[in-house]
Amino acid sequence: MAADSCHPRGLSWLARSCIPADPARHIAVPVPISAASTSSNPASDSEESPISALPDELLLECLARVPRASLPPLPLVCRRFAALLASHGFLHLRRAHGRIRPCLLAVSVSSAHGAAVTFARALLQLGASSRPELEVAALPLPPPLLHCAGSSAFAHARAVALGREVFLIGRGATLRVDALTGAARACAPTLFQRKKFAAAAVGSRIYVAGGTARTAAVEEYDPAADAWRVVAEAPRRRYGCAGAAAGGVFYVAGGVAVSGHPGGDGAPRSLEAHACAGSVDALHVASGAWAWSARPRAVPGGGCVVGACGAGDGHLYVVASHAADLSFWRWSGGGANRGGGGSCGWVALEAPPVPRGSVGLGMAVRVALAGVGGDRVAAVVNVAAVRGHNAAGGALEGLVVVYDIGGGKWSRAPDLPPGFRRAACAAVEC
Repeated sequence: MAADSCHPRGLSWLARSCIPADPARHIAVPVPISAASTSSNPASDSEESPISALPDELLLECLARVPRASLPPLPLVCRRFAALLASHGFLHLRRAHGRIRPCLLAVSVSSAHGAAVTFARALLQLGASSRPELEVAALPLPPPLLHCAGSSAFAHARAVALGREVFLIGRGATLRVDALTGAARACAPTLFQRKKFAAAAVGSRIYVAGGTARTAAVEEYDPAADAWRVVAEAPRRRYGCAGAAAGGVFYVAGGVAVSGHPGGDGAPRSLEAHACAGSVDALHVASGAWAWSARPRAVPGGGCVVGACGAGDGHLYVVASHAADLSFWRWSGGGANRGGGGSCGWVALEAPPVPRGSVGLGMAVRVALAGVGGDRVAAVVNVAAVRGHNAAGGALEGLVVVYDIGGGKWSRAPDLPPGFRRAACAAVEC
């Protein structure tokens, strides 16, 4: 547990090197700090450190100038540091000082036989005015979290960003990770265990659907209450689907529709799978109704949806896999989100650039899509041979390409490192 007061040594450089020389450049941000977070340790009252004597506004100025790579250990220094780093004022100051950039965050979970579970994060900076930069580091988790964060629970996890926090949703476990500091804590798991499901954030809530044959329930997560609840029934029980959110609509795309008759223990006794690889279901979150009149029809060309996301322009973006190539589409929902009107339809866009021959028969394609910064879409492409097939093309892992919505062109970004093939990805400001 972190100490209540700051240690007098070790961090004195923080005040000396980060206090602005020009008082006019000081940005005052009122930050309410609870009494519990600012109480001092009685054992250290006789030796009060210079850091602990600083007012919150000045200490925030210091913390806001710390390089991002040095942020992870700071919440462990004391409770006061942890409270200030988690405050809105800290994020506001970093943005004011130009230290916040749109990024793509990828979280990988791995475990060798008999070895402990390890979590790693790759942070790809995608600022428009700078060259893309990749940072890879271990994601420190407190020991109690490792028991609920087994590798099997997060083998096919989904990452959903709400502000600066990323929720890693797995099979019977959920982690809440601060994208800036790496601080993590366990959250309530979904009501139904899911695998290869759809997940996305609409407003301040998270929605999940699919990934199980037991139920068609759509669950909503309230971060403030740390609780899940069922809000709708999906028209199909999809497995292997992708989720996206745009314009107040939660989209569930692709996969296969699974049906079955439950046995005495609630588990399906017999299952039937029907391909719905190119179809999309749309849940209007405010009304809780499925937008049948505005539901996107199947992706043109008979493609199989392998990735989907919403972007800042309010549209749905989808990557579809065909026999030997990929296609990229935008769904224009018009005014249907409000009950009707407007023009709707699929618009074909430039396909993601992948090496020739990497997509073909006998290859499984997975694309993680994320809307970045309101004007771009990032795609992480992974291609692997299906078990039992001798594919002509080689495996493709961690290929990152970025689509400029305004310019209509793709560009190449640094690839993710090896071991991130099944990484969960989300767009954050960091």
